Amino acid sequence: MEQLLHAILQLVLGLWQLVIALLALVLPWTPLIAWIAFWTFAVDWTRLRDILLRGGWVVVALIALMAVLVWGTLSPPPQGTHSLLGLTVGNYAGKFVYVAGLVCLMFICGSVQLSGCCARCCPQPATEPETVDHHG
Repeated sequence: MEQLLHAILQLVLGLWQLVIALLALVLPWTPLIAWIAFWTFAVDWTRLRDILLRGGWVVVALIALMAVLVWGTLSPPPQGTHSLLGLTVGNYAGKFVYVAGLVCLMFICGSVQLSGCCARCCPQPATEPETVDHHG
């Protein structure tokens, strides 16, 4: 009986170590996972697509540009350069690559949602774009 309790204790400790190892693996990727989940499941891309096609892409580009400028100013890398895929790039160029990657990932999430792959996970009501002019 004592050996059984010892084996169960070892199993519980092993499972606890597995959970800790998995959390250590997933924890650094949590912001990126939240970014993907937000743009895939929380945004109605049928409405956003119409807004972007009517000129909203300019706003997205300006917000991305401001994010690059602010992030590059407030958080320069310790060495002064970024190492991206074996290339050494400057501060603002490296931040631009990161922000452009996030914006591209945002649009990929939108195309996945518009393709209908997420219809089973998050059924969203089909919204029709407003065509009524309320300004007179």
